[in-house]
Amino acid sequence: MIWIAFAIVFWAATWGLNSWIANGPFAATRAARLAVPVIFGVTIIVVWEALVRGLAVPSVILPPPSAIAAKFATSIPTLWEDFVQTFVKGALSGYLIGCGSAFVTAVLIDRSPFLQRGLLPVGNFIAALPIIGTAPILVMWFGFDWHSKAAVVVVMVFFPMLVNTVQGLAATDAMQRDLMHTYSASYWQRLLKLRLPAAMPAIFNGLKIATTLALIGAIVAEFFGSPIKGMGFRISTEVGRLGLDMVWAEITVAALAGSAFYGIVATIEKGVTFWHPSQRG
Repeated sequence: MIWIAFAIVFWAATWGLNSWIANGPFAATRAARLAVPVIFGVTIIVVWEALVRGLAVPSVILPPPSAIAAKFATSIPTLWEDFVQTFVKGALSGYLIGCGSAFVTAVLIDRSPFLQRGLLPVGNFIAALPIIGTAPILVMWFGFDWHSKAAVVVVMVFFPMLVNTVQGLAATDAMQRDLMHTYSASYWQRLLKLRLPAAMPAIFNGLKIATTLALIGAIVAEFFGSPIKGMGFRISTEVGRLGLDMVWAEITVAALAGSAFYGIVATIEKGVTFWHPSQRG
């Protein structure tokens, strides 16, 4: 009961602190914006630890954060090997290939309304296919190494990136296009100097969506066949051995990698689209 009481008191205290920071005189500062999620995250971890210990939850159901941290510290070489296999080889390579080819395809079909009307509905259909259905097929086609995981990622990120890029290229209004016509600008001049800059917010929206899809696709694909390394392989293996602390350690690595990947793309977006209203202030 002591642990449960501590969890309730700690939650109430940090809730009050966060409310004061979020609504106080320093709410608009960068320090306050960083402090609120940090305090909230620490609160969840501490309350999680206290409730698991107070309720005597078995570790095979939910291990405490301290056990996960200990397993993380003693398994860094294994976690790094799995990270390289899943994220660097599978997710990142598939992300670059899928987003790059989608961008080139969007530019190529930009001048063809027929392809836009015919390809985009097909793309929406393929994007709606469940990954657990397409991943085993691609694993059988491309083998059990990282190549098949990259192929799954390409399929997952290609059409979201394509749709966002095509919509972004159509974002300019008639007055802007007429102005370029009065300057006798060619198609490529209009594309490079007007339409691509205007499309950057939509393009980066597709890139940010793809960061999440890439890591999910690579991990899920490893459940259907993988060498003896990788996040998905480790998670499926450790679940069978009831090693839930290692499973949560892998989940932590995946969460940190996905958040960092998204943050890098968002930071690049701020530098490229500094002129957009969403990036001001």
